Amino acid sequence: MKEKKGVFSYIADHRFLQILISIFMGFLVGAVFLIIMGLSVGEAYGRLLTSITSLKGFSYVIVYSISYIVVGLSVAFSFKTGVFNIGAEGQFVVGSMAAACVGILCGNLPGIVLIPLCFLAAMAAGAIWGSIVGFLKTRWGINEVLSMIMFNWIAFYLSNFIAGIPAIHSDGSAESTKNIAASARTLLPQGFIDRLNIAPTANWGILVAVAATVLVWFIIEKTTLGYELKAVGSNKNAAEYGGIGVNRSILTSLAISGALAGLGGALQLMGMGGRISVFTSQEGFGFAGIVVALIGCSNPFGVLVAGLFYGALIYGGSKLNLVGVPTQLINVIVGTVVFFISISILFERLNFTAVRHKTRKEQNIMQQEEIDKANEKGGGKQ
Repeated sequence: MKEKKGVFSYIADHRFLQILISIFMGFLVGAVFLIIMGLSVGEAYGRLLTSITSLKGFSYVIVYSISYIVVGLSVAFSFKTGVFNIGAEGQFVVGSMAAACVGILCGNLPGIVLIPLCFLAAMAAGAIWGSIVGFLKTRWGINEVLSMIMFNWIAFYLSNFIAGIPAIHSDGSAESTKNIAASARTLLPQGFIDRLNIAPTANWGILVAVAATVLVWFIIEKTTLGYELKAVGSNKNAAEYGGIGVNRSILTSLAISGALAGLGGALQLMGMGGRISVFTSQEGFGFAGIVVALIGCSNPFGVLVAGLFYGALIYGGSKLNLVGVPTQLINVIVGTVVFFISISILFERLNFTAVRHKTRKEQNIMQQEEIDKANEKGGGKQ
């Protein structure tokens, strides 16, 4: 007879359920803050929902989600292979700047050539940025988290420096690069946008994001490379004993992860911005990618859905001020979701405690039964 599982055991065995509970808790905490501020929970969440369910609103959600999906894939890929890529922000920045330079300097090329060139330049820049950190780790054992944080800032100031070069800098008074060539943009035809009345920046970058999702899943689950990377992520010592090159795997993981983050930067530039402004602070796409990867359980298809969810929150949250709700509420919700995802191991601990308690109880019962049987035999002999 199959034993019925307890609540904690059931939740501990279903990561997806843990994510749903975390999201619910995020919105619940957001509701508490709304009540404290004397605002209507129904009105706020109603506005959030209606802003993303119309055709135009949903098109904005897709546009917002594209970069989050691809950067989320970048972080998820590194998670799967045992490396915490907190440097996706810097890889995103150098990728977007590389795409901008190609889109500006090679603007006379046709789109069928220029767009792939921009993508390749962005991916190469991101891969190199990630590989440098990987080299520092594998060659001298330098902690990758510290290196990545420093490289995020190096990318930040490097981007500002390149934006100031005369051949790249805007011809006007704007503190930004020139606009990339129209042939380098991934926008949908204007007539199509007007006919459907969707977001002006609607673009086909979502197709690239979906293709990247499938490719990452295929690499991780269906290739020898993916098996080796996951083996290193699970147990480096065992992987090395099995003949897998751990250092090579770490370098490969960070290169692919960096390439994905760089691609995310190119998609953001070519689909939405069209140019890169001189930064005054970190844009946060790399850090958002960590959130998306966590919500998506580091599963490529989970990241795709999580990226759409995150994009919906960001776009819908920008409309909350129309009903007098601070847009910072979204940060509270997202932060709470991440917090509860991070402590979801609590369910596993509670389940472990419950199982251990049950095992001890069963052992005690068995011991008592053995004692009773021994006493019965002893009494019979007497």
